[in-house]
Amino acid sequence: MATQAAFLATLPRLARPGRDSAGVAPARVGVAAAGVAKAGADAVRAGAAVAGRPKAVARGVRCRASLIEPDGGRLVDLVAPEEGGRRAALRREAAALPHRVRLGRVEKEWVHVLSEGWASPLRGFMREHEFLQALHFNAIRGEDGRMVNMSVPIVLTVGDAQRRAIQADGATRVVLVDDHDRPVAVLSDIEIYKHNKEERIARTWGTTAPGLPYVEEAITNADDWLIGGDLEVIEPIKYNDGLDQYRLSPAQLREEFARRNADAVFAFQLRNPVHNGHALLMTDTRRRLLKMGYKNPVLLLHPLGGFTKADDVPLSWRMRQHEKVLEEGVLNPESTVVAIFPSPMHYAGPTEVQWHAKARINAGANFYIVGRDPAGMSHPIEKRDLYDADHGKKVLSMAPGLERLNILPFKVAAYDTKQKKMDFFDPSRKDDFLFISGTKMRTLAKNRESPPDGFMCPGGWKVLVEYYDSLVPSEGNSKLREPVAA
Repeated sequence: MATQAAFLATLPRLARPGRDSAGVAPARVGVAAAGVAKAGADAVRAGAAVAGRPKAVARGVRCRASLIEPDGGRLVDLVAPEEGGRRAALRREAAALPHRVRLGRVEKEWVHVLSEGWASPLRGFMREHEFLQALHFNAIRGEDGRMVNMSVPIVLTVGDAQRRAIQADGATRVVLVDDHDRPVAVLSDIEIYKHNKEERIARTWGTTAPGLPYVEEAITNADDWLIGGDLEVIEPIKYNDGLDQYRLSPAQLREEFARRNADAVFAFQLRNPVHNGHALLMTDTRRRLLKMGYKNPVLLLHPLGGFTKADDVPLSWRMRQHEKVLEEGVLNPESTVVAIFPSPMHYAGPTEVQWHAKARINAGANFYIVGRDPAGMSHPIEKRDLYDADHGKKVLSMAPGLERLNILPFKVAAYDTKQKKMDFFDPSRKDDFLFISGTKMRTLAKNRESPPDGFMCPGGWKVLVEYYDSLVPSEGNSKLREPVAA
């Protein structure tokens, strides 16, 4: 991890995400795809040149690079700049505003997502026309008239009493505060509209069955009105949990990819520990890209860092396990960037996987690895999967606004009992392969049983066992959640 560590060491010197120490925004906008390469059935739209480290330019000025262009043509940056006194002024304005909307854990994570441009070109919590477009079309129309993928609503709720008070005052600005009543951001040019929960749930998840984790966390008991508007965040969102150095913004990731002279970036999202089957898939993807003619494809290993359901392995433990994967050479640190994706998890299958892919475009990825049942889960009531396992990759190949992104279907990996290692499944000798599900992996770790040799690197397995040893036996795994950082 030496290469990434050197880059991370520079981050405290940045005045803010995406800016150098002089307060100047670095080059952040790439050029749309310029060439085509093929390998078998894969058609690849690729950048024309290898990027060097971009020079600092004035904010908003376009520059050329080989990375894929962000949605809308430029990254959105909603954090108030320190230079010129804007951040201090916004802090004073926020303190004086009479109407305060309190953010829960998930809402603050969405502020983080919006502020760094993961949802570019969205500039704040959705107004009604954006909410309806996302809900019914899985896309929103940008300023240039083009449809940009946006498959999950990013919204903020307010109660009826607060709605009436805001409207009675004719207020156009409100301050968003955390659970300690500290100002986080200001929402301007606001619009308040009805929160039709059942419609939102049905269209996002395809079911209104009780027990959907995100629904129970953020929607069922939420208020009946939504408030949208332009967002300006007072300062970069930090969690102070020892992991902030991994929370690289899209601008910072683009800077790192350019520093490494990446001519292709392929992203892999996961919310579980990495086993050698995952690693095989990622290393094989790099091999395929090299065969296509790329000189330096870089992997973005991008675990989800927002809200997850109670029985998922917490982020802090997953990051420790990912570190071991690189330390032990299962993945090459020179061609791998590990970072945290700050989005909350919906478990909304083919609908949500579009959001996961779209956000990685804004981070500079032009390839996205999609596996079986991405963002899926078991049905909350019935004993079956909630979504068809193949629909995620099929939807990504057709989704509006994702035409520029190259989808790489997940090749099935399993444990080869003959070779005693993870390998791609060969149906001609199917009896030689052992499939170890995530549930089976967790059961082995909980019971301190050893997995087959070569299933997971020793250090990574040790971390997983330590996590399950750390649980309070009387509460059981299903009742444990990762603590929310201050």
